[in-house]
Amino acid sequence: MKTSSQLSPSNSFKSLPRATTSSFLRRLKLIFRPIDYLEDYGKKFGDFIVLGNSETPFVYVNHPEAIQQIFTAKPEVFETGRGNGILRYLLGENSILLLDGVSHRQQRKLLMPPFHGERLQTYSNVIYQITQEILQEWKIGQSLLIRSEMQKITLRVILQVVFGLEKGKRYDELQKLLTILLDSISSPLSSSLLFFSFLQKDLGKWSPWGRFLHLKSQVDQLLIAEIEERRSTGNLSGEDILTLLMCATDEAGEPMTVAQLKYQLMTLLVAGHETTASALTWAIYWIHYQQNIEEKLRLDLPKLDNNKFLEQVTNLPYLEAICQETLRIYPITLSTFPRILKEPLEIMGYEFPAKTVLMPCVYLVHHREDIYPQSYQFKPERFLEKQFSPYEYLPFGGGNRYCIGNGLAMLEMKIVLATILSQLKLKLINPRPLKPIRRGLTVAPPTNLKIKIVS
Repeated sequence: MKTSSQLSPSNSFKSLPRATTSSFLRRLKLIFRPIDYLEDYGKKFGDFIVLGNSETPFVYVNHPEAIQQIFTAKPEVFETGRGNGILRYLLGENSILLLDGVSHRQQRKLLMPPFHGERLQTYSNVIYQITQEILQEWKIGQSLLIRSEMQKITLRVILQVVFGLEKGKRYDELQKLLTILLDSISSPLSSSLLFFSFLQKDLGKWSPWGRFLHLKSQVDQLLIAEIEERRSTGNLSGEDILTLLMCATDEAGEPMTVAQLKYQLMTLLVAGHETTASALTWAIYWIHYQQNIEEKLRLDLPKLDNNKFLEQVTNLPYLEAICQETLRIYPITLSTFPRILKEPLEIMGYEFPAKTVLMPCVYLVHHREDIYPQSYQFKPERFLEKQFSPYEYLPFGGGNRYCIGNGLAMLEMKIVLATILSQLKLKLINPRPLKPIRRGLTVAPPTNLKIKIVS
């Protein structure tokens, strides 16, 4: 990777065509019509979509080679945490997503072990049992809002896997407050609070922003209370992620502080709950929208042995391909984290100056016809016929910012889907083509999508 001291003669990024629409109008379209926003710019500008002024350009990057050069560059070339400033109010200023350099490396090193290897497999039974609990509430002939039901599952999984919380007062309070907090920014209109600073006026808890801050403060207080209670009682014998983090120490032998634990727990709660609920909703939609998908998947499900259900579910190639295609066709986050250049960098023959914001665009890469022919068709077989590089398929980002929870998300999707479909037959109410809509900082299926339990 060439940096400022190694640059060979190259084209200036200024030779690339540039969008001239005002920042305000662009942002409105990004909030209210996010897919059209990217598709329109992608068709017009191609591999690099250059926005903003020449001093601090903002560039969507849509070519795998360019994305490879970004992901494999030295992390020190970029400032990524500051580029995630929009997350500060939701996750807290010291969330791992807002850290850079040594702080980011240290926190990431402490967070990674609970999400890998045998530790990850210990969560399988929790996911299965929670899904079974939800299914006990479903009745034949009943119509349900898919997302609402998936949110119940993913939130309970996070509360038990991350916190080790059993049902009780604090569990119920966290479940209620988190749902209200995230719902308060779930529509395109309410999401605007996060995108426009002039709307972020605290006029008391009856104002939109004041209510959001009040709810966030209540969640923070519950998280701190749980951490301090766990620490004061010395109850560190569980296998939940909070216990593991409280037992972990950095290179100097120091444990995470209460504040550090709170910030990272909030990040895990929001990122691990909302995104997986959206992905599961999409998966159920696609499985039942295209009948051949459901039929093919069900051929595998009757073969599952109850005694080895969880082990077998994680090794069903077609089920995994469905999950992968779900995250390809409509990724929950349309782009990776923005990376701000600290020094000039050459990418595919173009020299980008310091202060350029580079944002690999997941959605546009996933819809390149040269990589994914008929990209708007849901075809799980793609992932059975070919292995895609991490620069062609990137629903969990990449480089040193690759999502540490990707393994848990995929595991949860497979177990939830297999558990539901091995026991019940569902039918979409009013099946129709759908496009994602804005939900906070992500995109998701429409919340009014319904299924009916037919047998």
